[in-house]
Amino acid sequence: MSDSSKANVTENQLADLIEPEIHSELETMRHSTAHVMAHAIKQIWPKARFGIGPTVENGFYYDIDIDTKLTPEDLPKIEAEMKKLVKAGARFERSELPVSEAIEYFKKTDQKFKVEIIENLRDLNQAKTVSLYREGDFTDLCRGPHIDSTAKVGAFKLMSIAGAYWRGNEKNPQLQRIYGSAFLTQAELDEYLHLLEEAKKRDHRKLGKELDLFSFQPEAPGSPFFHAKGTIVYNRLQQYVRDLYGPYEYDEIITPQIFNANLWKVSGHYENYKDSMFFTEVDEREFGIKPMNCPASTFVYSSQKRSYRDLPLRLADFGRLHRNEISGALAGLVRVRSFCQDDAHIFCTPEQIEKEITKVVTMILKTYELFGFDHVTIFLSTRPEKRVGADTLWDRAEVALKAVLDGIQKPYTINPGDGAFYGPKIDFAVQDALKRDWQLGTIQLDFNLPDRFKLEYTGADNGAHQPVMVHRAVLGTLERFIGILIEHVAGAFPFWLAPVQARLVPIKDLHNDYCREFQRRLRAELGLRLDIDDRNESMGLKTREAQTQKIPFSLVAGDREAAANQFAVRKYGERESKVMTQDEIIALFRELDDAPRKVVRDAEKVLRG
Repeated sequence: MSDSSKANVTENQLADLIEPEIHSELETMRHSTAHVMAHAIKQIWPKARFGIGPTVENGFYYDIDIDTKLTPEDLPKIEAEMKKLVKAGARFERSELPVSEAIEYFKKTDQKFKVEIIENLRDLNQAKTVSLYREGDFTDLCRGPHIDSTAKVGAFKLMSIAGAYWRGNEKNPQLQRIYGSAFLTQAELDEYLHLLEEAKKRDHRKLGKELDLFSFQPEAPGSPFFHAKGTIVYNRLQQYVRDLYGPYEYDEIITPQIFNANLWKVSGHYENYKDSMFFTEVDEREFGIKPMNCPASTFVYSSQKRSYRDLPLRLADFGRLHRNEISGALAGLVRVRSFCQDDAHIFCTPEQIEKEITKVVTMILKTYELFGFDHVTIFLSTRPEKRVGADTLWDRAEVALKAVLDGIQKPYTINPGDGAFYGPKIDFAVQDALKRDWQLGTIQLDFNLPDRFKLEYTGADNGAHQPVMVHRAVLGTLERFIGILIEHVAGAFPFWLAPVQARLVPIKDLHNDYCREFQRRLRAELGLRLDIDDRNESMGLKTREAQTQKIPFSLVAGDREAAANQFAVRKYGERESKVMTQDEIIALFRELDDAPRKVVRDAEKVLRG
């Protein structure tokens, strides 16, 4: 083994090469299923060599090296062999071998990747023995644990094949990775497979094209083009957040996109975040395009002398941001290079921290209710290894955030080491309709940037004091939020957010004027976004297209409806129409369109008594 294959490998990474730690019955079963799959592959291709076979979310994988190029058609054949092994019910038997004997064993069985792992373990942590597991006539290097026997393997399905370099290094051999899903019961597996199929239908990239919301072009990789309908959604989300600025007393600011690199050196981004930034040169000086708004807001704060009476000062900024994400990480709207955040920075005194952060938590949770995210998980993310500032400042910040979460009596989970490089944070993850978790909002408590930028305020004692900085985002990145929301609602936006809120459909040309008159009334009284389908096409085609475009309501008018000042109202997703008068429709639409404003009004009542 060359020195290069040993480089930069820690003891923990080596342990994970054998198998990451397993903490539950389900993980144990999935881990054992991976071994059964390897055994089945060995039965079919006796010369197969094996890399690693860990558990992953919803299943497992195993990396293999064989001369045959696997295709999806091979997966049922492997599954069939696995089922034979499960039926045989062989026990998993653990044994320990001295390192030298284990190396010799795996050399004899032509398992060079296992040999490499054991040699690394011996060289790095002076391992004397390693553990092996045997079931039937198949033996593998593994630290376990396993289920008692193959008979206890649950429901499984092999999902896909991918390429994977050994240890993730492109200089190493490329193996074939087989992914599988496994659950304790067939019902759980069936539900998971159903959700996967549903996810394909809800893919925001697919729906974004079908609904004419956005597109991507190779001339601007990772930077979405929002079309007219997508821009309506984008602007309506911004307007909702702006409407919250009133009751929560924010001031909106606009700041530059490009700054001298010295700014990013002072803020700590140059040292800790440089690889994710874009840089350019202006007048032979290095400039950085901002990946975050926070340093810019400090200049607005320091533009004049501040008193404790001015605090808290809440500055919101919808500034455009750019981050140099690697090409392989780009994923539609949920991972982009050019984006906008509903960003804000609160400058306050230490005594105001708890009250200010509590307000932000309320703002975030009420907003998620509006969008139908009723399962929210809260995390307290603590200091990362790579960070700026003294440990005493981090201690103060972490204690303060914990006090807020304890005070609001919301359950939360400690997420060690996942804080921003300048401060700990509270993160909010929502679960969508497909039971996937997405991190959205964040509250970051920062004692470091005010110190680095020498921010001050005059206290009641007439002395100079340093403010605390709270970084806050509710929806997070607007692009990412839109992508998540599209998949959550399957492209059927709530009425107040839909690009086209209702479509009027005259049955015949002689009903066109009746529909146009009501369109004018809805626009005048409610300011709604409406269109009319007055094409000379069949009603069946018009109805199908309205459903395909996921327009919340179709209002159909013929002789009977026009004579009675009514419409046949069909809600998206429903098969039956309901006859309603114009006044009834206006009352319904007013209530539905008022949903975001109700959140704002409720906030005003709570905050202003």
